[in-house]
Amino acid sequence: MRGRTPLVLRRAVSEPLLLVAAFGSILLATTALVALTMYAVTVAEVGVRRAMETAPLETVSARFTAPVDATSFPALDRNVRAEYAETYGDIPAEISVGIRSDSFALPGQETLEQPELTRFASYEGLEQHSRLIGGAWPQNRPTGRVEVALSQPAAQALDLSVGNEFRIVGRLDDKPVDVRVAGIFQLTDQNSERWSGDDLLRRGSAIGNYTTYGPLVVPRETFVARFATNVTASWLAVPDLRDLPREELRPFAAAVAGLGDRLKAECSACTASSRLPDMLGQLDQAALVARSTMLVPVLQLLLLAAYALMLTARLLADHRRMEVALLRSRGAGSVRLGLLAGAESLLVAVPCAIVAPFLAPPLLQLVSSLPWFRASGVRLTPTPDATTFLISAGVAVACAVLLALPAVRGARRTYVEEQSSRGRGEKQGLIQRAGGDLVLLVLAALAVWQLQHYGAPVTSTSGGGLGIDPLIVMGPALALLCGGMLGLRLVPIVAKVAERLTSRRRSLAPALGAWQVSRRPLRYSGPVLLLTMAIAIGVVSIATAATWRNSQLDQANHIASADLRVAGPAAGPELGVLGRGGTYAKLPGVTAASPVYRGTVELGAVDAAFLALDATKLDRLMLLRQDLAADPVATIGRDLAGERPELPAVEIPGTPKTLTMTTRVRLAQPELADSYRNMVPRLVLRDALGARYEARAGVLVPDGADHVVTVDLAGMAGQAGSLAYPLSLTGVLLDVPVPRAGSPFTLGVTGLLADGQPITAPEWTALIRGDGQLPPPEAVPGGLLTLQVPRAKAERYATDQGSGYVAVVPGVPDTPLLPVVVTADIAASAKLAVGRASQLSIDGQETAVMPVGIVTAMPGTAGDTPAVLADLETLQARDLTTARAPHPATEWWLATPDERAATELAKHPEWDQTVVDRTALARELRDDPLASGLQGALILGFAAALVFAVLGFMVNAAVAARERMTEFVLLRALGVSFRQVFGLLAVEQAFIIGLSLLGGTVLAAIVATLVVPHIVLTGQATSVTPGVLLDIPWGATIALLAAVALVLFAVVGGLARTLRRQGLGRALRIGED
Repeated sequence: MRGRTPLVLRRAVSEPLLLVAAFGSILLATTALVALTMYAVTVAEVGVRRAMETAPLETVSARFTAPVDATSFPALDRNVRAEYAETYGDIPAEISVGIRSDSFALPGQETLEQPELTRFASYEGLEQHSRLIGGAWPQNRPTGRVEVALSQPAAQALDLSVGNEFRIVGRLDDKPVDVRVAGIFQLTDQNSERWSGDDLLRRGSAIGNYTTYGPLVVPRETFVARFATNVTASWLAVPDLRDLPREELRPFAAAVAGLGDRLKAECSACTASSRLPDMLGQLDQAALVARSTMLVPVLQLLLLAAYALMLTARLLADHRRMEVALLRSRGAGSVRLGLLAGAESLLVAVPCAIVAPFLAPPLLQLVSSLPWFRASGVRLTPTPDATTFLISAGVAVACAVLLALPAVRGARRTYVEEQSSRGRGEKQGLIQRAGGDLVLLVLAALAVWQLQHYGAPVTSTSGGGLGIDPLIVMGPALALLCGGMLGLRLVPIVAKVAERLTSRRRSLAPALGAWQVSRRPLRYSGPVLLLTMAIAIGVVSIATAATWRNSQLDQANHIASADLRVAGPAAGPELGVLGRGGTYAKLPGVTAASPVYRGTVELGAVDAAFLALDATKLDRLMLLRQDLAADPVATIGRDLAGERPELPAVEIPGTPKTLTMTTRVRLAQPELADSYRNMVPRLVLRDALGARYEARAGVLVPDGADHVVTVDLAGMAGQAGSLAYPLSLTGVLLDVPVPRAGSPFTLGVTGLLADGQPITAPEWTALIRGDGQLPPPEAVPGGLLTLQVPRAKAERYATDQGSGYVAVVPGVPDTPLLPVVVTADIAASAKLAVGRASQLSIDGQETAVMPVGIVTAMPGTAGDTPAVLADLETLQARDLTTARAPHPATEWWLATPDERAATELAKHPEWDQTVVDRTALARELRDDPLASGLQGALILGFAAALVFAVLGFMVNAAVAARERMTEFVLLRALGVSFRQVFGLLAVEQAFIIGLSLLGGTVLAAIVATLVVPHIVLTGQATSVTPGVLLDIPWGATIALLAAVALVLFAVVGGLARTLRRQGLGRALRIGED
């Protein structure tokens, strides 16, 4: 008994080639699309989790400060903890509180006007973030002697050890407190952001108006009972966000944002801060943008899969149209034929829907095993869930519909209609197709314009949030389809040209092949469009991957600005004020080093960054991308250093440890000496790397006698630093008092010694800058330096006035305009132009500048930050000529070809430095899952597109060869050689392959130019600085085209071998129908 199902099976078995091709297309489509969907979800989740795991503590934490005393602290502490617990819910969080007391005078300092001080403090959880190196943690002592713990730096500075006892006195109440050192500890990470703003705990001392050592750490109970007298407590909450689901990011951010308002509701003096809401909001946006960007290859593949399946379905329908027409003439209605076609499609699609979710995870694991993906540390191990099977079923059903549609449409034709249509070629005029092309072109243009306008495939929703814009996401796919369809118009034109060219030659195969293509161009349009789109997707994928990788390097270069950028305090116990440069220059692999000053330029309501470094080394240090400036970096450096003043300096020979200066101050009115007893000369020293520092040389004694003042050069290096010799003395700064009753005086320098060896000094010239009350001093002959300072005219004032400022400089200086390079936004807003002098407010000082260059963006600054660049040597020379202290080195830029220097710096956290390593930064940017997720999606889409193209070409070529089998055999019977028959087949297929490769490459170049720079974003889903430059690696592109051509011609060769095995007699007995 035969029913409908056996008929479906018989039809399927009768056309194994086309049904297997349809099965392969549907299986590939469902597997690839399910894999891409799982990949997008997994990468977004992994990226969010990675971002939260690696987020700095200062970003994820929440701080709350409030004034407390012994009475209010317990209740406020309970309230704060309850609010944190309610806000964080199931998210685990570490909550700690730190309190510091008022100041206490150290032993022997009680009666001094500026005593050295200390403070008591309590830090909850300190034991978990430090280790004892001596003694034990202090115990609670409500009365009597207080047990304290000291950090190692504080114990060293105070020369204390475990067991020492001493008495300190309160600055506010003069009450004495007896103290015993119970233990000494060392912070596990003194640079941790947990201790941000608490330099006293980190370094053991803090220098401001007073010098404070400590703190003296006590248990919280002791502190509250004995020292909580109107002090400030600070609560720190650090949540563990590793398990926070991505969909909870914005609700959790909103809850944390409201926490501060609730805590401050009844406390006007309280402060609350947290950067977590902004970070979570930005992370949620980044995840949304990453997923939307990964939809781009998904939609491209979906479009290609749909077209490949439609091509297979059309071939299947064409092959069966006579059979369907005969069934219809024998009484089969359209409904029955439609059901038969649908059942046959489901027979192919249903197994694919079941199998695809199980094939997708191994495919993703294969992608995650790629070296560049494995380096990111992301492991893709998703498991199929209900959503996966739902997507698979949806894709399979859609494929089944596409497979059945041509058969359903063909079921309406009668036998006579089919017979008559077979003799006519499928021709469709350009005018008939112009409407569809035009609609696609408009949609693609609108989508690309929106992508370029918004900069990402997301836009604001009506609810004020962000959502995926389907038109923008579809833009690249629409552009590819539109370009491919417009390219199809070339098929008839090229075919006609080829026919005319080949018809003039004697060879049969080229002429017959060109004639065949020219006669039925639309028969070849299907595979041409399929191959064109596949090639375009492949080339766009290669271009996107290459552009993304180059952009990560560009971003790393721009952020780091140099191979290594090291920032730290000007002075520290390990590396002194002149000890950093020499130490950094000696690091392994360092080829160039320069001190850098970083300040601000005031531009109305906006502050711009100001950078100054040794311009003669700019080409070896600054990583400025070539397209960001009109001139090479070497030219920019030469222009910046072009106005560097020729200021002579006193060279200090050898490697001295001390510098001594013999001075004499003689007042015209000795009875006024008390007004001049606080004058301290500041020697401006410069090391071999260009770093300058003003060293205080000791107090001058105004008694007319010779006195020796000494500068400890070795101490300026720090405990672990080294000086960059040779050193030089570039000037002397002196603050001259302007008392109400003053006296002229003469300052003489009669000797200058380096480690006891005399130094010869050149002629000196005096300069002045101040409030105008100090008349210009005068340098006169005598000794190394003799400076006559006239009496200031201050008698008109009732009180003493501020100091006058004197700079004494060797030689006669000049004060030229300061050459600068500015970013384009500054040039536009301040109306600056190259070669036109102007004024800029640099660190609050109006400075005459001369722009010598304009750049699009300045390395070492944030993406949208305007910036100004100058030569540090020129800037510091101007400081001297205006009697200002030299701009200090706030950071160092180092050039190094490898990572040895960075590795060595990482071994010395005690140097108190922040290192920006270009190589490590590039690696970090490359391995960010949210930013790099597009790469895996491109690989999956690219591979699937090529398989679709090869499969579609193979099926089309095989069907075409089988349909024309009789034609080929007749040609053989007429004496045409197999070689000529193969040539005929090769010409036809070469037409498809050549036109597709060329058209796909051109289309890819156009689409990549329009789209790729706008889908390459940062890991935070923001625009990239410097701007993205499209990179189409033509070497890899040509290799791809050659590989595809090789595979396709191999398919043609395989078909030729099949034709050759076909017997001549058997083929001649095959009828047309």
